[in-house]
Amino acid sequence: MAALRRKFGEDYQVVNTNRAATFSAPVKKKRQRFVDKNGRCNVQHGNLGGETSRYFSDLFTTLVDLKWRWNMLIFILTYTIAWLVMASMWWIIAYIRGDLNHGHDASYTPCVANVYNFPSAFLFFIETEATIGYGYRYITEKCPEGIILFLFQSLMGSIVDAFLIGCMFIKMSQPKKRAETLMFSQDAVISQRDGKLCLMFRVGNLRNSHMVSAQIRCKLIKSRQTPEGEFLPLDQCELDVGFGTGADQLFLVSPLTICHEINPKSPFFDLSQRSLMNEEFEIVVILEGIVETTGMTCQARTSYTEDEVLWGHRFLPVMSLEEGFFRVDYSQFHSTFEVPTPPYSVKEHEEKNSLPSPLSTPTPTLTESYGARRDRVFSVDCINISEERKGGTGGRLPSKLQRMSSSGKEDLQRKVLLLSSQHSEKACSTGDLPLKLQRLTSSPGPEAENRLQLKSLKVGFEPMTQSTGDLYQHSPTPKLSPSPVPMHSPLLSARGRPEDNLPAKLRKMNADR
Repeated sequence: MAALRRKFGEDYQVVNTNRAATFSAPVKKKRQRFVDKNGRCNVQHGNLGGETSRYFSDLFTTLVDLKWRWNMLIFILTYTIAWLVMASMWWIIAYIRGDLNHGHDASYTPCVANVYNFPSAFLFFIETEATIGYGYRYITEKCPEGIILFLFQSLMGSIVDAFLIGCMFIKMSQPKKRAETLMFSQDAVISQRDGKLCLMFRVGNLRNSHMVSAQIRCKLIKSRQTPEGEFLPLDQCELDVGFGTGADQLFLVSPLTICHEINPKSPFFDLSQRSLMNEEFEIVVILEGIVETTGMTCQARTSYTEDEVLWGHRFLPVMSLEEGFFRVDYSQFHSTFEVPTPPYSVKEHEEKNSLPSPLSTPTPTLTESYGARRDRVFSVDCINISEERKGGTGGRLPSKLQRMSSSGKEDLQRKVLLLSSQHSEKACSTGDLPLKLQRLTSSPGPEAENRLQLKSLKVGFEPMTQSTGDLYQHSPTPKLSPSPVPMHSPLLSARGRPEDNLPAKLRKMNADR
């Protein structure tokens, strides 16, 4: 099977010829990820051209970023070449001075004692470089060129040791392996939390040592096209996981569920259960923090494709209370279970709620209808002077109202109410008056007559209704006469007769009649 797949490709499937067997749907081809589940980025830089020299300008970082096999190869080759070069230089000095021909001559003083071939020169360099000092091979005072070479060897040896050993130490102390003990859930889920649709995934720390100042970020990797027609491959969009509320700052002692609320600002605002099957995106999760033991910054990464986002699922709880401590069951860390979740998107939900309902049309309440009726309630002496204002101050008062002013109290009430019933928008009957006013108008006696002069109730259309007392305020003040006032007049006031409260033209009209 493996050979057939290598020959015909990964999409090759064995078809069963048995008629009773059912044919399975073709498996969806696994697409290329931008970031692997272990956090490795699938990006390779090519065709650098002349930019390759930039790597040698930062040689230390270049060596640290190399893989371990290349680091070990460079480490071994550097020391081997350095030893061979320096041993060759000691052998050349012995050869030039002729020490190789007098190796066993006791009366001859060589530059380096007991060095008469290349292996002996190599052993002398190793003993000097490693500060072993066996005492058999040593440099003499009659070799100034050997002394200079010895000083150069000591300096270069210290530099090479510091460079290579420093690279190895930094590479070994890198917190990349610390990220191996930071876990992410295999799948992300979409379900409701606190009445809101949320995208959630889980993070955990396997070590007892804490991650100081742990912070989490999420990026949405998705290709898109701008309104101007520009195509943006692998466009990066930030996913809010609580940056404004501080929820992105984690206290990672026990497994935590990270939540991204899907709202109008979220790129998943129009994502539904059906559209999720046709989407192509990748969610990259980045967890950063300081390792408590070493004080170095650690970063752990993972990603979720659209196939790893489960709609309508929720994570199983992993915390349990034991005797004096809390236990975390990591066997259920990746487990989920289905929960009731609406299949439509948040956008569709808001559009559905924004549609007006026929049952939600506003109807006037009892208080509103009562207030509308109160706008049409006036006192007994309330009349409409809108026609007088249209005609000017010189308009004539109806003769019927003049006759009513001289009639009795009961006759005036009955006729004014009859006149007001013809124009319901200008006045209303005493039946619409409050009960207290009705009692006042029906009660006999001088006290009732004195209180009969009522002010107009406060209404919405105040300029359209005024009482005879208001007419007196808008007219020039006439000179009062000391003539007696009949007590039966309904327009009785403390100032005199009712005719005295009328304007001069109205009184002249009454006199002409």
